[in-house]
Amino acid sequence: MLTLEVQLHPEVLAIARLDTLRSPPMPTGEFWALVRRNDELSLLAPEASVPEGVLYESGWRALIVRGPLELGLVGVLLRLLEPLAAAGVPILALSTFDTDVVAVPDDRLAEALAALRGAGIGVHGEG
Repeated sequence: MLTLEVQLHPEVLAIARLDTLRSPPMPTGEFWALVRRNDELSLLAPEASVPEGVLYESGWRALIVRGPLELGLVGVLLRLLEPLAAAGVPILALSTFDTDVVAVPDDRLAEALAALRGAGIGVHGEG
C-alpha cells in the first residue's frame, strides 16, 4: 500500500475567479496556484493576494503531499480523497510536477485531519 504524509500549509487561503481578459496578479507568499481553463481563470492564494472586486471564497487550508512523487504513481489522490469524501469534507485538488495538494475548508480542518490519520496518512504541521 502507498504510504503518504501530508504537510499542512500554515496560511489560510482563498480561491478566486479572475477576469480572463486581464493579466493575472502575481501573488505573494510561499504557496499559490493559478489555473486557466477555457474561459475561467482561478487563483488559490493567501487572501491578501486576491484582487479587489473579484468573486472569491476564503477559508481554505492546503494539505501538501510530502514528495517529490514519481509522475507514474497511481492512486495518490484517491488515497487522500476517499477518507475525506467518507467524512463529508469538501475539497479543492491540484497537482504540481512534484506532488499533489488538497485544500479543505478551514472550518472542517479538524475533521479532515482526523479522517486522513484514520486512513493511515501522516499529518505534519498541525496546530
